[in-house]
Amino acid sequence: MRLDPVTMEIVGNRLSAMTEEMCLTLQRTSRSLYVKETADFCCAFAGLDGGFVAYPRGIGVSGFVGLNVLTAVQAAGPLEPGDVIITNDPYRSGGLATHLTDIQLIEPYFHEGELVGYGWAFIHCSDIGGRVPSSLSPVNDEIFQEGLQIPPVKLVRAGEPSRDVEALISANSRTPEANLGDIRAMRAALRTGRERLAGVVAQHGLATVLDAQRDLVEYTAGKARAALAALGDGTHRFVDYLDDDAVSSLPVRLSVTATLRAGDLHLDFTGTDPQVAAAFNIATLGRPHAWITTRVLALICTLDPGIALNAGLIAPITVTTPEGSLVNPVHPAAVGVRHASANRVNDAVGGALGLAAPHVLPAASSGLVVPVVVAEQRAAGQNVQVLEPMVGGTGARDGADGVDGRDSGISNLSNNPVETVETEIGVEILRYGLRTDSGGAGRWRGGCGLELTFRVRGEGSKLLARGLERMCFRPWGVRGGGPGAATELIVNPGTPRERRHFKIDVLPLEPGDVVTLLTSGAGGYGDPYTRDPEAVLRDVERGVVSREAAARAYGVLLAEADGSLAVDGPATADARREHHPDRGAHDGGAERRAWESVFDTAAVDRLVAALFRLPRPARTPRRTALYTAVLAGLPAGFPRTAPTPEQRDAARRTLVQEITELERMSA
Repeated sequence: MRLDPVTMEIVGNRLSAMTEEMCLTLQRTSRSLYVKETADFCCAFAGLDGGFVAYPRGIGVSGFVGLNVLTAVQAAGPLEPGDVIITNDPYRSGGLATHLTDIQLIEPYFHEGELVGYGWAFIHCSDIGGRVPSSLSPVNDEIFQEGLQIPPVKLVRAGEPSRDVEALISANSRTPEANLGDIRAMRAALRTGRERLAGVVAQHGLATVLDAQRDLVEYTAGKARAALAALGDGTHRFVDYLDDDAVSSLPVRLSVTATLRAGDLHLDFTGTDPQVAAAFNIATLGRPHAWITTRVLALICTLDPGIALNAGLIAPITVTTPEGSLVNPVHPAAVGVRHASANRVNDAVGGALGLAAPHVLPAASSGLVVPVVVAEQRAAGQNVQVLEPMVGGTGARDGADGVDGRDSGISNLSNNPVETVETEIGVEILRYGLRTDSGGAGRWRGGCGLELTFRVRGEGSKLLARGLERMCFRPWGVRGGGPGAATELIVNPGTPRERRHFKIDVLPLEPGDVVTLLTSGAGGYGDPYTRDPEAVLRDVERGVVSREAAARAYGVLLAEADGSLAVDGPATADARREHHPDRGAHDGGAERRAWESVFDTAAVDRLVAALFRLPRPARTPRRTALYTAVLAGLPAGFPRTAPTPEQRDAARRTLVQEITELERMSA
């Protein structure tokens, strides 16, 4: 280190405080519900290498600390004081933007003509054009359908705003006033950062601030390696699935092999399916991108809670992401719903690292983030708002239940107050609360999912719910813990007009329609029949576990005593005596067992390898044809409906034949 530890700590804290003040400025001056209430935004200070030196700890989206602004800076050309860069293009910004609705601003900070670093701010805007209101749809198959692509260009030149760029953005959005208001809020945040950085330089000197950039990141990198080294060396693999790609019923496979060596971690995504003709691709550009390293950063911060948030967190991480795969697609692949895949990457990485540290890593979280969007017609045009960013719970871990109704696995978005929602959008919230019996059973129970039920009041309303997942492949439990409940989306439940939906694009709604979204619960940890009966009783009293589930899943029988419930000790002992626990490492539920009874790991490894030997345009059609041939011999509804042994064996024979033919074709 170039600086003494005391000076480094002082400067580091001042820079972190600066980024938090930037965030507060942005949030307080924002125009859109998704920024000012949900808090889908952030600000940071980047060093000369483009990596973040200081990042807020208590406000904004926490998962983007590993992003880098340098590609966007270089693409925008030479910079001078007063310039501000704007972009939302995932490919041209080097992965800084992760989908088109995330608008990025970058301002170079100078001191007496010398570049000191870069201020960064982003917001998720309500709409950036494209095929559907809110721009994002799972069935978009190329980025051109997802809205206006803004390469890194100068929004402001030497302090003078480019009215042409602003006009272009406004003309390509359904919410132009909100977008421009949020862009101006970001500019205000960047100005706050510039002024506060000038104060730090004035007090400590330019050389100290530049030295601190390097020292802070190197110090964090050393602490991150020490945290990972505590897990021990080894190689561990885990596979998980997206339910489907929204344009077919075929699951999408994510595979990760985690190799730990002396505090360094390599994540190899070989075995992951090719990029899809839908919006689930993650544009990592082959780098250790935020969307595929978030679980590792969370693990490091858990192992070392005092560690600073900066680019040093990703220094120990390297990746292999095959080009043309779901986690490294080639332009113009659609990326709008990349958060659905990022959730599954999170689970797969957690599963792999859990094999290295089973007493540290939890079971699977609920595994979804669903921004429930309502688009409605108004006299002045369209009103497009995120009603709620729906999540589920966190997975149970050794020694603790999961968190109910809250999952910060890939984002720490706030929920929107009901009063604000009903003011901004023509809906009536009927219920917003925890979902009973959704958390996976275990010695430590998985976190519950959420229920959102609302009634539509206006004419011409449409529902969009991108990110619907875990509707088939449920969040897995660990070491005898059970899987969480599956996600459900129901319109007009309990009436003759009831309709159940899986992934949706744009769903028209009539005045009076009632929509219920039940998010998945998280996985449990440990044998549920070893859970403290009094803990089960408390869950029943809280309404997160039903009395029936207490008996069925936990072997805990309850009886009425003086007008309240109590554990029936003798009956519980009898029920638990006959229990024979499942000691498997992971339990993904009957659906996953049925799927892998046909499509086992070794066979699908061969399949994916053969697909990647084909030209990229041929991969998806050939994959679809192969799966269709195998599924033809399985029951309708597979894997929710299990096959007979005869059907399973016949399907496996067909699979082997199809893979052998594919290998011959691709050789």
